[in-house]
Amino acid sequence: MKTIENAYGGKTVASRSDRASTVYNPATGEATARLPLSTADEVNAAVAAAKTVAESWGTTPPMKRVAPMFRFKELLQKNADDIARAISAEHGKTHPDALGELQRGIEVVDFACGIPHLLKGEYSRNIGPEIDSWSDRQPLGVVAGITPFNFPAMVPMWMFPVAVACGNTFVLKPSERDPSAPMLIWKLFQEAGFPDGVLNVMHGDKTAVDALLDHPDVRAVSFVGSTPIAEYVYTRGAAAGKRVQALGGAKNHMIVMPDADMDKAVDALMGAGYGSAGERCMAISVAVPVGQRTADQLIEALAPRVRALKVAPSTDPDSEMGPLVTAEAKRRISDLIAQGEKEGAKLVVDGRGLVLQGFENGYFLGGTLFDDVTPDMTIYREEIFGPVLSVVRTESYDEAANLVNSHEYANGTAIFTRDGDTARTFADRIEVGMVGINVPIPVPVAYHSFGGWKRSLFGDHAVYGPEGVRFYTRLKTVTARWPTGIRSGAEFNFTGRN
Repeated sequence: MKTIENAYGGKTVASRSDRASTVYNPATGEATARLPLSTADEVNAAVAAAKTVAESWGTTPPMKRVAPMFRFKELLQKNADDIARAISAEHGKTHPDALGELQRGIEVVDFACGIPHLLKGEYSRNIGPEIDSWSDRQPLGVVAGITPFNFPAMVPMWMFPVAVACGNTFVLKPSERDPSAPMLIWKLFQEAGFPDGVLNVMHGDKTAVDALLDHPDVRAVSFVGSTPIAEYVYTRGAAAGKRVQALGGAKNHMIVMPDADMDKAVDALMGAGYGSAGERCMAISVAVPVGQRTADQLIEALAPRVRALKVAPSTDPDSEMGPLVTAEAKRRISDLIAQGEKEGAKLVVDGRGLVLQGFENGYFLGGTLFDDVTPDMTIYREEIFGPVLSVVRTESYDEAANLVNSHEYANGTAIFTRDGDTARTFADRIEVGMVGINVPIPVPVAYHSFGGWKRSLFGDHAVYGPEGVRFYTRLKTVTARWPTGIRSGAEFNFTGRN
């Protein structure tokens, strides 16, 4: 069984920690790697390596900083299959899904290649007599990212390419559950020609996280994960004087209006609810049909599709959904399904009890569909993060919109309708950070920015895009006066006097 190493200062380094976790193949339950959990001293060493090169990298001309970024993008594309296989082997998602994740990360790398344009300041002449003023965006120094298991390639690439292109050095603390893809990406980053220490990878748990949050040389921290941890990271990091962007949980609703194209709505819910086994912060976990007839049609069309969902390992080319990431996740989601039944929801399709021949020890759970879910139920209030779709019936658009607005999470939402007025009203008035109109998962493209509202985001900045540039730089404004008569009366002749 292999042992995963850290990477800092341009080389891989074996951890000396006496604590470790185990990496599993979720399709088989087999242990595949040992992951030492770095000590605070080891994290400090990685931060020191990043700090060593921070000043020289921050003063490197922006065009020279992004030159290796173009090569990095090419290497990612060339090695996409290998990275996707590493993702699938430790996360469980299907190969096409893993490739899709990587592609969304590459799009941010592509955006980062053009960041010099966004670092331009503004210049104003003659704001006063012989006075000019200009602004400049400068890097912060050493910054850090703490990323989740569900997108081990994409989410880190939402962070470090933007940070690095802006002139910062980066320390990444990826998830303990699927660390191999981040390590492959680090190797390609080094191969692309970036200086040693610009990107560093440290594996660990809360000890490593706290070391980054408390370290005085770490100027900013980016985080994606659950809301309780996001709030913890934000509170502790901000108390230490750092910039923090901490993206938390979600409970994303999709309203289905009576005039919606039902076939397209069902297709959308299958992909958005069950893709990647529902382990996405932008997954649709609540369908909100308006009107009983709409709800009946939706359930009638959805149920057979959910029952027919092909659940299989990522090595099966026909697999539509892979296993959950851990045995604990499977137990927790199974318990929530039982709780939904107990609280009175109608279990239309039960995904529990799924056993695949030859993969009996895998963490597989079939697609699950609930009807008649009410807002007081646990399965509605909590983020399940699994292949469970809840249908909440409403009688009017206003009731459906109020349902969305009243939830504590406000990451993403969608509406399916043919009515332009309804769609426009929804986009304008819904209190959610990312909105889809006949689009089930409205993840912004790389040149916009990703972020929710309410308890789905702690901090003032969303990730990547223009918001990412603002987060990883700080504004400096200079006001200068050069009077035209500055030379009058000055002596420039040499008189021989000392």
